[in-house]
Amino acid sequence: MNIMYFEDIEVGQKRIKSLKYQVKKEEIIEFARHWDPRSFHIDEAAAISSVFGGLVACSAHIFSILSWFGTHGNRRTASMAALGFDELHMRHPVRPDDTLSCCFTCLEKHESRSKQDRGIVRTSASLFNQHNVEVFSAIVTAMVAKRSR
Repeated sequence: MNIMYFEDIEVGQKRIKSLKYQVKKEEIIEFARHWDPRSFHIDEAAAISSVFGGLVACSAHIFSILSWFGTHGNRRTASMAALGFDELHMRHPVRPDDTLSCCFTCLEKHESRSKQDRGIVRTSASLFNQHNVEVFSAIVTAMVAKRSR
């Protein structure tokens, strides 16, 4: 596995994750039953007459998939902690059998003022479906470890 430390990250750098995540109907329903049991998330028949015209994943589920991308794959950031998520936008519905991909772009970074072994990185994160339509975006602020010296 290739770990990207604070020193490896450059402002403007774009990372497209090679992983894909296929969203299954059963997963949409199971997640929503526990966290957001609205009819357009858990009932296919009722979802047809909704504004979405069919079953869709809830926002918390989609956010969780974004988090999954951050912790999987051959190239990961040496993230020590998430510090915040801003400007979360649901851009397009996520439907059963959508295959999602992820892109991270570094917006800014600075060294920690109080801890020499880390820095703060702000990243734009986007999820895209199989048609390359952006379905979700957020600004992620994370504490990232520096390479040990």
